[in-house]
Amino acid sequence: MDEALIARWNSVVGPDDVVYHLGDFSFGPQANYLPRLNGEKHLVLGNRDPRRGNAGWASVNDMLHITTPDGTQLVLCHYAMRTWNGSHHGAIHLYGHSHGSLAGDSQSCDVGVDCWDFFPVSLDAINARLSGSKPRVEPDHHVSRTTLAHC
Repeated sequence: MDEALIARWNSVVGPDDVVYHLGDFSFGPQANYLPRLNGEKHLVLGNRDPRRGNAGWASVNDMLHITTPDGTQLVLCHYAMRTWNGSHHGAIHLYGHSHGSLAGDSQSCDVGVDCWDFFPVSLDAINARLSGSKPRVEPDHHVSRTTLAHC
């Protein structure tokens, strides 16, 4: 399985490509895999990733990272969120963790490899899927619906 995942990664990721991995990279030592994978690799920590000893990554982000390739704001997180920074202004939320069990919409998408035939997925492919997804209905998070105070 490991060899198949490495081959699929390298078949679509070139040496100069930038890759964001949204957590739960491996159960074994990452050093066994990272040097064999193409691209500049960035990790957004998942619940199964070690919090220390992540050598070999271009960057390690603590479960949330915001980037703007091609002018589109991407909110990257290991976990799916209902609302996120910039969601009401068109920001895209990409997540993993749920193994395809949580439906996305026109602004959110599960990018785990198990949702993409075990290949890393390009931003173009993500945008194509988003454009064919159900429209996003932004929750009105400004209206208090409970008596609980923000902590």
